[in-house]
Amino acid sequence: MKQALRYKGAIKYFYEIKLNKAILWCYLIWYIVVVYLYFDPSLKIWINSVGISAVVGTGLLLSVSSNKADKKDNWQTFRLYLMPFCVSSFSALIKDHEFIVFISPKIKETLALVLCCILFLSVVLVIKSIKKKIA
Repeated sequence: MKQALRYKGAIKYFYEIKLNKAILWCYLIWYIVVVYLYFDPSLKIWINSVGISAVVGTGLLLSVSSNKADKKDNWQTFRLYLMPFCVSSFSALIKDHEFIVFISPKIKETLALVLCCILFLSVVLVIKSIKKKIA
């Protein structure tokens, strides 16, 4: 029963997702695939990334917070800390691999990364089109 509710919640989430959030999902997909391809178990990379995340994430959190008693958005807070972690670990993992900004020099890898994002966006579009027909 709980599984079905989670499944329906995910379908509802992706049906309602806006372009900006879909792009963030593509960022995450790109990051995960690059980590898979270039993973380095060195603790130094991951500890430094956590440290950078703590410092930069706190700064970002302070920059978006207000003095009002606004409802706290836990997902936004999570993203504000996750993004600097991902950026710093991504940079460390691709160092000396001749990436051009964030593009792999290996065409097969770049195509795989792009295809993963296209697949995700296609699934979102299918969900949106099926849900519209049902509604």
